[in-house]
Amino acid sequence: MFAAFANSFKIPELRKRILFTLGIILLCRLIATVPTPGVNALALQQVMESMSQSAGGSFLGWINLFSGGALAKCAVGALGIMPYISASIIIQLMTAVLPNLERLVQEGESGRMKITQYTRYLTLVICVIQALSLAVSLQNPGVFGIKGATIVENPGFGFIFLTIVAMTTATMFMMWLGEQITEYGLGNGISIIITINIVSRMPNALIKTMSLLQSGDGSTFGIWHLVFLAVMFFLVTAGTVMLTQGLRKIPINSTRKVVGNKSYGGGTSYMPLRVNFSGVMPIIFAQALLAFPVMLLGKIEATRGFAKYFQMGEPLYLLLYTLMILFFSYFWVSTQFNPMKIADDLKKNGAYVPGIRPGKPTADFLDITMTRLTLAGAIALTVIAVLPTILSQQLQIPWEISQFMGGTSLLIMVGVTLETVRQMESHLVMRNYDGFLKSGKIRSARG
Repeated sequence: MFAAFANSFKIPELRKRILFTLGIILLCRLIATVPTPGVNALALQQVMESMSQSAGGSFLGWINLFSGGALAKCAVGALGIMPYISASIIIQLMTAVLPNLERLVQEGESGRMKITQYTRYLTLVICVIQALSLAVSLQNPGVFGIKGATIVENPGFGFIFLTIVAMTTATMFMMWLGEQITEYGLGNGISIIITINIVSRMPNALIKTMSLLQSGDGSTFGIWHLVFLAVMFFLVTAGTVMLTQGLRKIPINSTRKVVGNKSYGGGTSYMPLRVNFSGVMPIIFAQALLAFPVMLLGKIEATRGFAKYFQMGEPLYLLLYTLMILFFSYFWVSTQFNPMKIADDLKKNGAYVPGIRPGKPTADFLDITMTRLTLAGAIALTVIAVLPTILSQQLQIPWEISQFMGGTSLLIMVGVTLETVRQMESHLVMRNYDGFLKSGKIRSARG
């Protein structure tokens, strides 16, 4: 593997892409450290620490993780790249229900460029709304249930306007940087930025683990707890890789066409159906929706006692979390996977599934197969998603550590890493170098 990394820098184009990507990553990390003017960073950090054990705090901690710690510092990049992700999800869901957007998808490159433009506009709107909400909340810490804290030294319209402009500009700039990585760098730019933000929190988790090990008496957190976490991390990572890479290959036979004296087509290929077709979307939807009941119930005097049942680790929370992940797994598949369209495309191209008649029988077969795969994938996804919550609340492991034992963070890190390595592998193989799964030696003198 190390030889493959060394070979990567022997290829001028690949070396240029790697260095370009690293440079953009450095810029993104700088944006996550530039403070927003007018914010008392020390007071904000104390507020974030006091909320770390509550359900609202866990949701903010999840957002802070995706921003690479920028939210806790109230940096100009506090919104991170999440507004763009939210806009992309909204546009993708609307594409499945709005005929005009669906036609744009079918138009090819020109339609894709229009959808990208719509996504940028929607990102701008979401940035303004989220920055406004954050600025108002910083001026009034009471909305978080914190009394007596002064986060903003000089509140008012000037602070709100400056915060909106700074955070919106930073997010739009990071969105542009992500697009540059996709075009000139290595991997999907937006995914790379999110992954780097998540990985940037791992040193804090390691420091937290070591401090617990040194300060503990052995009963609360000892060497066996550390061994347990290491084994758990290995097993969960291996399971996440299997879930991410798992698929079922549907055999597809194509008929042979004879044109003059030549024949075209024919043979057997495969249609890959992913076990985890929905990716991390069900977890993102479930976490976002479960955060609002606690915030709303906590603001109403008569329902504050009921809000505790929706906090992380509570049986009701875990039950609703599980049901939502299962529901959104099927919901995402139903909006993005169209078995009838696939069956029609196969029929038009003279392809068929062996033993299944073309047309509606093929669509029914694909629908049943995908339903069964989705159930298996949703169950595995649920297990991975609830592990951080169980470790944090039931085993008293700090959230800074348990969040890397599953959930959205681990799924994103594994998926993006595999995709990036796959792209590097393709560059190496095309130039007659062994990839990461080989010995690392050059197969020929060319390249």
